[in-house]
Amino acid sequence: QVQLVESGGGSVQAGGSLTLSCGVFGYIYTSYCMAWFRQAPGKEREGVAAIDSDGTTTYADSAKGRFTITQDNAKNTLYLQMNSLKPEDTAMYYCALTFAGYCYPGGEFPYWGQGTQVTVSS
Repeated sequence: QVQLVESGGGSVQAGGSLTLSCGVFGYIYTSYCMAWFRQAPGKEREGVAAIDSDGTTTYADSAKGRFTITQDNAKNTLYLQMNSLKPEDTAMYYCALTFAGYCYPGGEFPYWGQGTQVTVSS
């Protein structure tokens, strides 16, 4: 059984930065894709960024140039560094994991964390 646990959310002013973390617990295969999603109240869930087991990254247009997804395999931890935050980045952020063989911030991910709230004030 795989468990994902996010942390690092909080409140920040526009232009600020936050780094989210996602700890991965349990056995995972050597080939995987991990991603960050977000969902704001009243809006659909949106993919933000993804990274595969080879370190290849993919970003949504809204994240390009501002967000960076990384992973520390030794610590079994996924990160999302968020810079130049905007009020429209306010959302619950989730990490997700799939072994399905594709890797982009979309599609079906069977494993999800509980989420961490990010609030950006203007």
